[in-house]
Amino acid sequence: MKYLDEYRDHRIAAALASEIAECTTQPWVLMEICGGQTHTIMRYGIDELLPRGIELVHGPGCPVCVTPLETVDRAIVLALRPEVILVSYGDMLRVPGSRSDLLRAKAQGADVRIAYSPTEAVKIARANPDRKVVFLAIGFETTAPANAMAAWQARREGLTNFSMLVSHVLVPPAIRALMTTSSNRVQGFIAPGHVCTVVGCRDYEHLVRDFRIPIVVGGFEPVDILEAILMLIRQLEAREARLENQYVRSVSYQGNLPAQQIMAEVFEVADQKWRGIGPIPKSGLRLREEYTAFDADRAFDLDEITVDEPAECISAMVLQGLKKPTDCPAFGMRCTPENPLGAPMVSTEGACAAYYHYRRHSVAS
Repeated sequence: MKYLDEYRDHRIAAALASEIAECTTQPWVLMEICGGQTHTIMRYGIDELLPRGIELVHGPGCPVCVTPLETVDRAIVLALRPEVILVSYGDMLRVPGSRSDLLRAKAQGADVRIAYSPTEAVKIARANPDRKVVFLAIGFETTAPANAMAAWQARREGLTNFSMLVSHVLVPPAIRALMTTSSNRVQGFIAPGHVCTVVGCRDYEHLVRDFRIPIVVGGFEPVDILEAILMLIRQLEAREARLENQYVRSVSYQGNLPAQQIMAEVFEVADQKWRGIGPIPKSGLRLREEYTAFDADRAFDLDEITVDEPAECISAMVLQGLKKPTDCPAFGMRCTPENPLGAPMVSTEGACAAYYHYRRHSVAS
């Protein structure tokens, strides 16, 4: 962006932090949904600029972190089949399954390849007609249009050796699930700007109405996040609850209509399990009936897998904003980016990785 520097200007950030302090009269708990926002907060020490009474907690906004353990296990099963080429985003290779991960499967001889776009998986299928190519299609609404386009392209070309192992999740139902738990402490949300770039702001209005809670769509630079926090605090202090858009340079109310159109053509809303959280009704996407030929679950008739998270890992609590990564006794010791117990320590958007990489190496006492 041409004027990116102004969103990292320390003078603007300091002025916003001062204004937040001036208008804060009581404690508030705010949640940023996106893992990218969490990393910005940790990298720039934004939480340390805020008044002591404002607590930032981290939500389930890392797509790698919320991909179910069972999905990772199914991907490993597929990757180990000699006729399969398993294609994945790089972050997923080190996410632990119940017994292994895709990187270890690759070391055992599995043909696991990293792609930066799902259309690369289509190209691989086109170039390898004697192999079955499976793309591990994960993510929020942000990656869904590109993944939908891959299935659409494969169908148009009549590729019979391409399929997708789909694990797509939707943000608004997750916020609803968090708000309805008895343990919820969140009083305001910074909604994920990249998701809203695709789907717009409309789906957040009913959350504001139903729970009387302010939501501000926020960007990813330090000034973005501080401004979003200020907008939330002003509402909370005035006992107001509105949907506001701080990230106006990228997000419109309606969102990206062509992207939404391809998503609607290929996917339909379905119940979805979230790693560490459990099933959330109508919180995911699955391939429509017209695209079932590209559904890896059906194409390979995969057995149902049910596994539990490691007892030592508290990622479920971290993803729900109930604990911080440093509350985990294993943090930075038995759980590191090199030897992760859970996905939040692996992903470039994971909260545990953010705490580890930037400055939070202290562990729970």
